[in-house]
Parts: sequence; C-alpha cells; structure tokens
Amino acid sequence: MHFTDAVTVSGARRTADGYLVAEARSVRTGIQLYTGAELGKPEMETVRVYRPVDAVFAPDSLQSFTHAPVTMDHPAEAVSADNWKQLAVGEVSTAAKKDGEWVHLPLILKDAAAIQSVESGKRELSAGYVCELVWGDGVAEDGQAYDAKQQNIKINHLAIVDRARAGSKARIGDGATSWGAAPLNDHQPKKETIMTLKTVTVDGIPVEVTDQGAMVIDTLQKRLADANAKMSTADAAHLQAIAAKDADLAKKDAEIDNLKAKVLSDADLDKRVQARADLIALATSIAKDVATAGLSDAAIRKAVVVAKFGDAAIAGKSDAYVDARFDLLAEDAKANTNADPFAKVVRDGLTPVNGNPTATAHSAMVSDMANAWMHNTKGAA
Repeated sequence: MHFTDAVTVSGARRTADGYLVAEARSVRTGIQLYTGAELGKPEMETVRVYRPVDAVFAPDSLQSFTHAPVTMDHPAEAVSADNWKQLAVGEVSTAAKKDGEWVHLPLILKDAAAIQSVESGKRELSAGYVCELVWGDGVAEDGQAYDAKQQNIKINHLAIVDRARAGSKARIGDGATSWGAAPLNDHQPKKETIMTLKTVTVDGIPVEVTDQGAMVIDTLQKRLADANAKMSTADAAHLQAIAAKDADLAKKDAEIDNLKAKVLSDADLDKRVQARADLIALATSIAKDVATAGLSDAAIRKAVVVAKFGDAAIAGKSDAYVDARFDLLAEDAKANTNADPFAKVVRDGLTPVNGNPTATAHSAMVSDMANAWMHNTKGAA
C-alpha cells in the first residue's frame, strides 16, 4: 500500500535573487489509477496502469527531465518553444536520478506568483508526459494486477498541483520523516488530460488522445482527405460533362432557331410564290426567250439584262448595278404595256383575231353550192 503525507515539508530555499530552489520527487513506479474515459476506454470505470521500473528509470526517460519546464497546474496543451514563455514558471535544473521507487528532481522556480503558491502550501507535483500505453492484463512485481503498462516515457513538463496522482509524496521538499497513513485511492484521481496523451488537431481544434487514438484519428483523417480528393475529382468531371452537354444543347437550340427562321408561314409562302410568278412574268415580258427555270431571283434579273444588252454590259459590275439595270428595263416594260394601241401594233405587228372573215364567208358559200343537189334529192324522195 502506498501512503500520502499530511505534514509540512521542508527542503526548499530562496536564492539571493528571490528564486526558489528545491528538491522534488515525481513519477514513481508501480500502479497508477486512471478513469477509463481518460485513456479512451469509456466502457471501463477504472484502469490500473503499471509503470515498470525499467520504463521509469530508463536512461532516455530520465534524460527527458533535464531542463523540463515547470508549470502551475497542467496546461491544456504540451509545453513547447511556442508557448513556453506563457506557461513556464521554472525548470528542472539538472539531471534526474533514481530515488527508491521515485525519480528525484532538483528544480528552480523563478516566477514570483508561483513561488508564493508553493510557499503557501501548493506543493504536490504531477509530471506531464507522453508514453506508449500497452494494453493487456498482467501482474506487477509487487503482486498487484494491472490493465495496461507504460513504455517509452518522455517528460514534457512538471506541474505544481493541489493533489498529485502519485500521492502527496510527489512533493517539493523531501525532508519529512512522519507520514500519515492513507490508501492510494483515498480520493478520485483528478483528470490530467495531458498525461499519457498526445495532442492532435481535428478540424482546427486540438484534442488530447492516447497514442492509439492518435493513430486512429490520423488514419481516419487520411481516409477523409482521400475521399474528399476523389469527390473533388468526380465533381470536376461531372461539371465538365454538364458544361459539354449544355454546349451541345445550346448548339442544337441555335440550329432549331435557325431552321424555324427559315420556315415560312402559309401567308409568307403565298407571297413568295406570287412574287416569283410576277418576276418570271416581268422577265419574259422584257426578254421573251429568257430561261428562268432553276434560276434564283438574282440570276433571273441578270439573265434578262444579259439578254437585252449582252455580257459586256455587266462585266465586272456589282449585283446592285445589275439590279438597277433590270429595274430600268422593268419600268420601260410597264410603260410600254400602258401605251396606245397604235404604238403596240407598230412594235409587235398585226395579230389576227378569229381568222379572216372574208375567207370564212367564201368557204361557207362554196360548201353550200357543192351540197345543193343533195338537198333536192332528199326532197323528191
């Protein structure tokens, strides 16, 4: 059974500059109690964690105490060069050494408020560290059962607290010789989230978890990043496909609109047919033998001008010039149509109407005389 003290301790002294130099104990071997929630095992009410001798006094572990910062209570995050100035009130001055089941630590406090707290009675210590937590039932050297054990202990800081997990023997000052008896679990262990935990960042929020929890979170974050990357790639491809489809639809819509513009209504079609017929009639009235079949309106007008004036008349001329010459011919044709009949006879010559009346009368008389005998025969009979 372990004990906690209940007496005033000694072993601390002030320097000429007002600093507090002290001897301390921290990080003992043996069984430590944690709540299951602290170690990522919420289904377990209490977890008994074993600190083996070879882990606590390993050279690398003891060396990690050297110049480790001292803080007032455990900070919410590990102490580093980024936050040391705000968190540290002193440091472990020289190398740590084995002291029975404890680690002996010479330390110095340089912050006036921290020194005042220690001198007022706040002297228990709690180490903030990271380690590898190996799960598995076992039995310690003293015969106590445990649920997990620590390995590869690395100290981050030493915190001055009101009550230490390791008991009141983890104190500044080691001069006490009388100790009150009390079991190790005389109070519920205070949650010190930095112990045995690592800080990982999830969505910009620092979270303290065990090594196993950190590995799980890292794996999940990598999977999430991969999934997001795949989703982004799929979204980009989908958007590209939609853009291409939209472009095709826009092209087809433009083609449809163009075709609709070319489709004539019944009234428009009638107008076009009438205009075409009028043009052909006008062309043939100007140039009787001009060919119009299969020609466009512009080609008909050009053919009429060529028929009247020859190819040389329009050689090198623009379509507008040809249209103007045709319009002049059309005006002349319309004027001629409205002229007096004598001018028309002079221009076109005489046109017989219903044959020659004299010849018709003569033919009828000859026919009657030739057939007169037939009438007499019929009467005698």
